[in-house]
Amino acid sequence: MIDAKSYLLSLPEKVKPEVIEGLNTIFHFDVADSGEYTIRIDDGVMRALEGYEGEPNCKVTTSADNFSKLLSGELNPMMAMMTGKLKISNPGEMLKYAKMFGLM
Repeated sequence: MIDAKSYLLSLPEKVKPEVIEGLNTIFHFDVADSGEYTIRIDDGVMRALEGYEGEPNCKVTTSADNFSKLLSGELNPMMAMMTGKLKISNPGEMLKYAKMFGLM
């Protein structure tokens, strides 16, 4: 099982700065049984933090088990949203970043 905390906190190491140059956004991840996290992008700099910081452009809510299944490809993101296993406050914002975050 992929650990949500380790995965989210290691995101800045996985994303090339040139890919996020000029981008600014804040995501909050509420992962039941794992915690709350902020992914913040400020013009080429991505930070991952435990807890919430700032006003999010998008909030993602799911369980640790479903998050792991999304990352491993066992759970389809659209099906997860339609069945309530994944809640995304701003799907348009998530679509812009999902591939970068490894969620698609």
